[in-house]
Amino acid sequence: MNHPIITNNFGGLYLYKKALCLFICLSTVFISLAQEDKTSDELFVMARKEAFDNENYDEAIRLMKIATEKTPDYADLNIFLGRLYTWTDQTEKARPILKEAYLNNKNYEDAAIAYASLEYWNGNPSEALAIVNASLEHNQDSEDLLLLKSKILMDLKEYQQANNTLNTVLENNPKSTEARSLMQNVRKESAKNEIGVSYDFVYFDERFDKPWHLASVDYSRQTKYGSIISRFNYANRFGTGSTQFELDLYPRISNTFYAYVNGGISSDKGVFPEYKAGFSLFANLPAAFEIDAGFRVLFFSDETWIYTGSIGKYYKNYWFNFRTYLTPSDSGVSNSYALTVRYYTGGADDFFSVKVGTGFSPDDATNNILLNSNTQLNSTNVSLEYRKLIKKTHVIFARGTYENIEYATDSRGNQYTIGIGYIKRF
Repeated sequence: MNHPIITNNFGGLYLYKKALCLFICLSTVFISLAQEDKTSDELFVMARKEAFDNENYDEAIRLMKIATEKTPDYADLNIFLGRLYTWTDQTEKARPILKEAYLNNKNYEDAAIAYASLEYWNGNPSEALAIVNASLEHNQDSEDLLLLKSKILMDLKEYQQANNTLNTVLENNPKSTEARSLMQNVRKESAKNEIGVSYDFVYFDERFDKPWHLASVDYSRQTKYGSIISRFNYANRFGTGSTQFELDLYPRISNTFYAYVNGGISSDKGVFPEYKAGFSLFANLPAAFEIDAGFRVLFFSDETWIYTGSIGKYYKNYWFNFRTYLTPSDSGVSNSYALTVRYYTGGADDFFSVKVGTGFSPDDATNNILLNSNTQLNSTNVSLEYRKLIKKTHVIFARGTYENIEYATDSRGNQYTIGIGYIKRF
């Protein structure tokens, strides 16, 4: 015999569940009917909100399918639906939609960008380049098309063409942060060969009676693995001449990562370190940021290890970089900091630069000998540089540095450096 209370409870629970199910079904129907009554533009707005604000791409796709059924020839709707499929890795669904939108609207910049981006992201750079070039015939000053073209050309290892494309962007819009960031990556790849010479004159008001003279000659070659730079350095210090040979490598690891590898050797460890080595790993990040971390090793009478890291950012015509060097020793860890600001007047080799810092850099040949000391010495410095590209293959530069240096405990002096240089690319 059933207990009346239990029977009533089970019956009420059954009716509650049935009513809830009916309510959900009716709500879904009413919502669908309400969406059916909305215009394509209203559905477009709703889909964008779901995609960008809520990251609900499945709902955004559902809304866009309703919208495109209402107005199948509305280009922006088809382009956005194709992009949604692209962003959710549904390439085979995206391709026919974007291709049709492009073929029906060949003069429409957004259609070309969406379709070319799909092919570029999916390993078809040649097809992507053909789409972009066709669209540029109708939209020759489009910054977005030109930026996409430069990325595709870099992927195809057509560095000179990529460099020319980015120069066009910067001529039209000198404040293009993305173009300037991309140009830094392509600059070293745009010419297969490069020869450079430089000279620095160093004057001391206290530390030494005679000025120093430093000169270098370098040759750079671009390979499919990255750039290789050989450098011969000469220094006349203390009235004595000395030489050093260095080799720099910039291997490409991926579109995001590349590295810096350095090695050097000298016969005179009193002027140059007897040997030196260095490594840094660089990463190109979104929003025109770049970071790196690594180390340097110098051997004079003893081995000195220095650890370094930096963060850089492009903003309009400016590049900001903050770098630190940390040098452990018996007396603690000495710190070196430098902030560099560049103002670009044109391409990657047209800029004014200001750097202010403290401490000593292992990459500075004029003072890295002071890192051989176990005493924590310090320095304050400021430097200016101007660099100019002439007729696409010639670069000239001039620089000046003022430093107030503690060269021994409780002994300070001023140091002035003036340098000039020339680079020829071919």
